[in-house]
Amino acid sequence: MTLEEIGSRAKAAETKLRIMETKKKNEVLKKAAENLIANSDKILSANAIDMENGREKGMNQGLLDRLLLTKERILAMAEGLCQISELEDPIGEVLEMKKRPNGLLIGKKRVPLGVVGIIYEARPNVTADAFALCFKTGNAVILKGGSDAIASNQAIVDTIRTTLKEMDAPEDAVQLIMDTRRETTEQFMKLNRYVDVLIPRGGAGLIRSVVENSTIPVIETGTGNCHIYVDETADLTMAVDIILNAKTQRVGVCNACESIVVHRNVIEKLLPMLSERLCEKNVEMRADPEAKAYMPGAVDACEQDWGKEYLDYIVSIKTVASIDEAIEHINRYNTGHSEAIITNDYTHAQRFLDEIDAAAVYVNASTRFTDGYEFGYGAEIGISTQKLHARGPMGLLALTTTKFIIYGSGQTRP
Repeated sequence: MTLEEIGSRAKAAETKLRIMETKKKNEVLKKAAENLIANSDKILSANAIDMENGREKGMNQGLLDRLLLTKERILAMAEGLCQISELEDPIGEVLEMKKRPNGLLIGKKRVPLGVVGIIYEARPNVTADAFALCFKTGNAVILKGGSDAIASNQAIVDTIRTTLKEMDAPEDAVQLIMDTRRETTEQFMKLNRYVDVLIPRGGAGLIRSVVENSTIPVIETGTGNCHIYVDETADLTMAVDIILNAKTQRVGVCNACESIVVHRNVIEKLLPMLSERLCEKNVEMRADPEAKAYMPGAVDACEQDWGKEYLDYIVSIKTVASIDEAIEHINRYNTGHSEAIITNDYTHAQRFLDEIDAAAVYVNASTRFTDGYEFGYGAEIGISTQKLHARGPMGLLALTTTKFIIYGSGQTRP
């Protein structure tokens, strides 16, 4: 099937989706969740093919973890669909209504974006999440996954399309572009005749390519060079626990901690025990000279390390003399994703919240919580690091727009 045909079919499906009743949408989502679980063996078999191909290509452990599906992860995908089915449907909500002196009633109503295109890399869970969020908000979705996850994505989409047919809903509510060539991706970016918004999810190279080449409006989901700053008043045991969770709970995700910033007054106590815990997880530590002196096994950091999203068992460690220096360093090198401070100083916490420029800013908690599921959205279509339309984990509202609705009684303009 050509991209033109895929786009045309998505537009046709969207005209039906935008007027579908909430009850029907929720029933489809719950049935799709059931079918994902019922087809777990088929999906896992497809994923095993992708995993074997990934290992043969030398994919690092963090990326392999992103690609991996298990029965537990399929259950989590299904649970995400069920959660979305329970959320309030934003479509049709009238946001305001006012009466003009001429008698016109002018209001705003929430409506779908239309056709959403998503270009993403080796994250098969995105396939189910994207469908569910788009379907609940009356949008058709066209998916362009990477070659690394093509078998997994196809198995998931086949299951969802079978569900749509079974439930007498438009099958073309979700379509997967099977051609994984770069040329096809570039052509997809030009499909503005059919696609209303394009959302890239992946590494810096993919996102930059989409932003620079797309003729479709783009919502940019950024990379995650996430920092944790340990203030001089921090509970150091808490700091170590939070850093270990943020760095090692899953290394191949955008909300994982990539850089640790430490106040000079606590390095003597903090860094030896942090180093021991990181070594237990086989994390490579790249530290500045001051930090390295207290971290057995650490290697020298270079300038590139401060701005690096590793997606691997590697972390950088930077020493600072004040919260001012910490904020300056983080704002210089961060990617606008998620940043955290560990502190017992209320004033420092508030300064960090106010002055750090990022989509999510934490006090005394792991950056790993920047996630649609954790924020109560059921899932997210992506984590936006831009400032227009949407920022942070993008749930249902981020996939809507508004239109004006006007009631008259025969008025004409003089």
